[in-house]
Amino acid sequence: MVFDLDLIRKIYKEMPGKLVKARTLIDRPLTLTEKILYTHLYQPVSKTFDRGKDYVDFAPDRVAMQDATAQMALLQFSTCGRASVAVPSTVHCDHLIQAKTGAVADLATSLEINKEVFDFLSSISNKYGIGFWKPGAGIIHQVVLENYAFPGGMMIGTDSHTPNAGGLGMLAIGVGGADAVDVMAGLPWELKMPKVIGIKLSGKMNGWTAAKDVILKVAGILTVKGGTGAIVEYFGEGSDSLSATGKATICNMGAEIGATCSVFPYDEKMSGYLKATGREEVAALADAVREHLRPDEDIYKDPAKYYDQLIEINLSELEPHVNGPFTPDLAWPISKFADAVKVNNWPQKLEVALIGSCTNSSYEDISRSASLAQQAVDKKLKTRSEFTITPGSELVRFTIERDGYLKTFNQIGGVVLANACGPCIGQWARHIDDPNRKNSIITSFNRNFAKRNDGLASTHAFVASPEVVTAFAIAGDLTFNPLKDKLKNENGEMVMLDEPAGFELPPNGFDVGDAGYQAPATDGSGLQVVVKSDSQRLQLLEPFAAWEGTDLIGLKLLIKAKGKCTTDHISMAGPWLKFRGHLDNISNNMLIGAVNYYNEKTDFVKNQLTLEYGPVPATARTYKAAGIGSVVVGDENYGEGSSREHAAMEPRHLGVRAIIVRSFARIHETNLKKQGMLALTFAKKEDYDKVLEDDSIDIVGLSSFASGRPLKMILNHKDGTADEVLLNHTYNQPQIEWFKAGGALNVIRRQFQDQDY
Repeated sequence: MVFDLDLIRKIYKEMPGKLVKARTLIDRPLTLTEKILYTHLYQPVSKTFDRGKDYVDFAPDRVAMQDATAQMALLQFSTCGRASVAVPSTVHCDHLIQAKTGAVADLATSLEINKEVFDFLSSISNKYGIGFWKPGAGIIHQVVLENYAFPGGMMIGTDSHTPNAGGLGMLAIGVGGADAVDVMAGLPWELKMPKVIGIKLSGKMNGWTAAKDVILKVAGILTVKGGTGAIVEYFGEGSDSLSATGKATICNMGAEIGATCSVFPYDEKMSGYLKATGREEVAALADAVREHLRPDEDIYKDPAKYYDQLIEINLSELEPHVNGPFTPDLAWPISKFADAVKVNNWPQKLEVALIGSCTNSSYEDISRSASLAQQAVDKKLKTRSEFTITPGSELVRFTIERDGYLKTFNQIGGVVLANACGPCIGQWARHIDDPNRKNSIITSFNRNFAKRNDGLASTHAFVASPEVVTAFAIAGDLTFNPLKDKLKNENGEMVMLDEPAGFELPPNGFDVGDAGYQAPATDGSGLQVVVKSDSQRLQLLEPFAAWEGTDLIGLKLLIKAKGKCTTDHISMAGPWLKFRGHLDNISNNMLIGAVNYYNEKTDFVKNQLTLEYGPVPATARTYKAAGIGSVVVGDENYGEGSSREHAAMEPRHLGVRAIIVRSFARIHETNLKKQGMLALTFAKKEDYDKVLEDDSIDIVGLSSFASGRPLKMILNHKDGTADEVLLNHTYNQPQIEWFKAGGALNVIRRQFQDQDY
């Protein structure tokens, strides 16, 4: 089945004419990024936009949502007044399946304990014309790549790794649920015109090196915030040599450098993947407009002239990498990793190795890893650590089972998990003797913040390609270098692993029994979506209150967060995923992972009303009950990581009025704005140090709140002194209206009140 074929035909038919107009205005060669952006403007192109400065209204082609974020997104959408979505949209059930014993049992358990949520998502999708992918069908990004992504398209998704679709030449951008509501409602989607980082790939990979190593190296170069506000565009002969799924891996993990998204130009590898996944018509259409799905030729001749930043990587010289622990940008070439383990005293013994996930679960990934597993069988080796395999979709799982790879993994002790996120997002019932014991794991996932995989701060998580992870599983030792070291087999012989080998695409084609797709009703107007009033999993939303029209006086400091504060710190996943559709219940995890600057503890802050220390959510609820607003202060890149808008909705729900930080991650800053929050940054970063634990805080200048005009914070200290601090912001006029209305959704409701949809 080919989805959205008429839509794709229309986009490709209109693309040449739109680019003629854009090229006339811009008057220079265009990058691929610019071609896609200018052909997806909400209004016909009439002017050029400055990168990194101008806010622009776009019209994405489609929306994708995973089950944990879809709950809140669709609860919001159901209040906006439309009878159906304005653009093709899908829901994918991949987050609520906990990895415990194996695929079959874990899926059955999830279907039982999450029945209420799955039924809700199925019924609300049916009502509003949304495609529904059932639990077990696969991870959202893999399913999108196999069914919906197309070259030159633009989509948004309520998951930070939505950029995975860039592997098929699509601008795919992670957003919060409120942004998804805008697009599903047919409204423009606003984004600051991104800068464009060019990464020129030359040469060709060989041996143990995999596509994953490209992004692991890039993460080391750009760090977790180096791509913020930018789209990363790969190009060059090396780009064309990578498989489509390898490209997707690179784009997927681009979220870890803070990039808006990443994209590759259309080529023969993409065409082949489209055909292999049953989309021959899409490949033919893309072939006909190929010149518009790649950067202009002049870009290749002098790339430094057209990109805001240029990085060059020779794939022929690229080493396999291992990144971590505790951050995805701590990059180690394999030749230096063993020494790093010893010098830093990281646990050398490897306890668990995990391959798969949305980042690395393609047929190519699995076949190359399976070649190592087969070597282990042939050379009488077995895994010395636990070893798990997570297929990305039922299409991949069915095909690799048919081709014997799952049997091969089983022979060396591998455990196949469900087609779901599982350990990648903390949905892992890990078996460990002492949760406080320092230990090491290695994954082919994308993110490795503390507690990310198993909820244990003691776990040192490293990230590598599936091939390298599999080799480490066999060795059980992080100082092992598969490129040069030998292992002792069951016969006492010293043997060496050969280079991995595999197939980009299955030689006998893909196959699947039931892909797990449910098409929506043709007309859902008569369908009812019921949420029980006493449900502990789902809660209908009440609009947030509008701004009072005055400055905010007498706010209390809730927490001053020290150091890294990701969305996992602000709103943890794992066991809390079950409350993603119930705002009040999930708000009990608000900021419980953030480190309090004043005592170096988590979830232990001073209540200025009782003068006692206690949990962050309970303290916020005390202030809220007393009619007092509160403030959260944070450090650099606050809110990096997942797109989850709960990290913005929870503070809003519990009475936090402003988040004031040294700098924001892009998605989180937007999510805060959408919920009617003040997202502000210190004009002088050192003013972070002026905030004291007992401060009473005033935020003034709101009556003249305007784009480009700073606000002022007055820190009223306990000793009677005060400090005035200047606060910058990036609000434009429509975003200021979101603040005044109490949130973007309140503005949308007003727009649709008198309209018939």
